[in-house]
Amino acid sequence: MDLDFKDELALMPDLRHRLRQLRWFRATFRANARAVAAHYGVRYTIDEGRLSRVFFDWVERVDARKEFARLDRADFIVFSAGLALAELIRKAPATVVRGANDVQRHDPAAEIVRFWPEGFLYTNYCVCAIAALFEQEFGAAPRLDRCADDLRTWWSYRENVAELSSYATAYLDRFLGGEPNWVAPDLVESRAAMKQARAILDAGGKNGLPGLAHSG
Repeated sequence: MDLDFKDELALMPDLRHRLRQLRWFRATFRANARAVAAHYGVRYTIDEGRLSRVFFDWVERVDARKEFARLDRADFIVFSAGLALAELIRKAPATVVRGANDVQRHDPAAEIVRFWPEGFLYTNYCVCAIAALFEQEFGAAPRLDRCADDLRTWWSYRENVAELSSYATAYLDRFLGGEPNWVAPDLVESRAAMKQARAILDAGGKNGLPGLAHSG
């Protein structure tokens, strides 16, 4: 995974709110595509209509569960990025420019780019966004698991999200060294970190947070 674009994102003040504005979402996604092109020689065309639909559907899904951010802010950032990744894979706003790609680098990330250039673009964008947000809000980016550069994992990733795009959230968790929820990856209340945060609240004598429905 190539996280150079993370540094550019981290320089943006109040990134958390900017990414929830359409113009900044589109601008940063295009900038990430340019960064991938500069590093690997693969070029993309971006369908702005599809990208806008990704944004609006993603924001709607995040807003529906935003109360969980009060349970575990860091985990909710990862979950939100997973929802964005699933929408990107589902709506496919990027298309590789055929005949204009020459991946010269020879490293694990380059092999992944050759294998699945669109999936790499979408995943790299979401991972860089997570890393930049973590730096701004918590002082340090999460460490990537070695499987993020494992081509065999990406074979499985591509195959599974082709059947069910919500698996993107589980693979994103795996790349970040977290505990994936393979059964219901798009249910925030089923995430291990959220269950742990809930248990801590309950142990402290609080019956959840106001407006936060209890789930098992």
